[in-house]
Amino acid sequence: MAGELEKRASEAFLDDNFELALELYTQALSLDGQNANLLANRAQVNIKLERFTDAVADASKAIGLDHSMTKAYLRKGIACIQLEEFETAKVALKAGASLDPSNMKFKNLIEECDKRIAEEMNDTLKAPVSMDLQSSVLHPLESPTTGNEPAKEKVSGQASGRSTSALDSPKPKYRHEFYQKPNEVVLTIFAKGIPAENVNIEFGEQMLSVAIDVPGEETFFFQPRLFAKIVPEMCRYEVLSTKIEIRLHKADTINWTTLEYKRKAKASTLPKLNSPTDLKTERPTYPSSKSKGIDWDRLEAEVKNEEKDEKLDGDAALNKFFRDIYQNADEDTRRAMSKSFVESNGTVLSTNWKDVGTKKVEGSAPDGLEFRQWEY
Repeated sequence: MAGELEKRASEAFLDDNFELALELYTQALSLDGQNANLLANRAQVNIKLERFTDAVADASKAIGLDHSMTKAYLRKGIACIQLEEFETAKVALKAGASLDPSNMKFKNLIEECDKRIAEEMNDTLKAPVSMDLQSSVLHPLESPTTGNEPAKEKVSGQASGRSTSALDSPKPKYRHEFYQKPNEVVLTIFAKGIPAENVNIEFGEQMLSVAIDVPGEETFFFQPRLFAKIVPEMCRYEVLSTKIEIRLHKADTINWTTLEYKRKAKASTLPKLNSPTDLKTERPTYPSSKSKGIDWDRLEAEVKNEEKDEKLDGDAALNKFFRDIYQNADEDTRRAMSKSFVESNGTVLSTNWKDVGTKKVEGSAPDGLEFRQWEY
């Protein structure tokens, strides 16, 4: 059943029907959730739908299941580039390039990451810093409404990382809150009784990915794009009996007025500690023009060709061969294939209806083996 859904999803993707492809891949994963290939393919669909945090989550999980899947590294890299997570993208792309050194897509995208990283460094060096780091940075973040309580934010269980209004958002599965120190932000997710092996957390340069996978329940995702950059290798987390405590090490000693990114701002325009309301609440956008020099249409065409011509072996290749014959056959041929396969208990497959249509097809065994009817 999952294989048929995957086939239909691939056809929908090739027809540019990405919403249908996403739905079909999701249905297939509900039947076979540990299928790395399904996850990597859904990651590509999420990229086309500009659901980049979802794409990163799918590609990361696919890599965890199959460390040799080059297309998962490629798709994680592409999604991270669109999120402007150039360091994270570069790590994924270099890992993929080590598996497939001749693939020029990795080389081109790594060069793009190096270019964007250099541009960010130049912007940081040129921008004058104007920050008012008063003593209040030593205390928990003040809420704009109460003035003295740790900031609390609701999150949904969807893997989008996008905020929704209080009127139309469902009640979150796990509540969370955070406070900050001069060099770190401490985030607490109140998930009680969750085994550590069911929690997967990844840190990007300005992205956090939390996945809580409880057997029998839909996986909970929390993937915010963070207010400012962090140092991934210095971040850590601990799974306790009543909560998950995550410590995000700040890349810069600045005040975070919210946990999630609101709009892109250079150091000179970052809000002062005594003016948390100065930050505008516009949502970020990720236009393709941010990655000039990459021919995304060409990459898409190559991905489609990969999906169409993906090499299979063993039973998978044989099944695909017979499926292609059946799909392109006329009605008589299909009837002959079905009748011969069923009546012979899977040992004979004929395409000649004239030959098998008027008689029962007897089973036959390979050379050296004896065919026997099962006795109940």
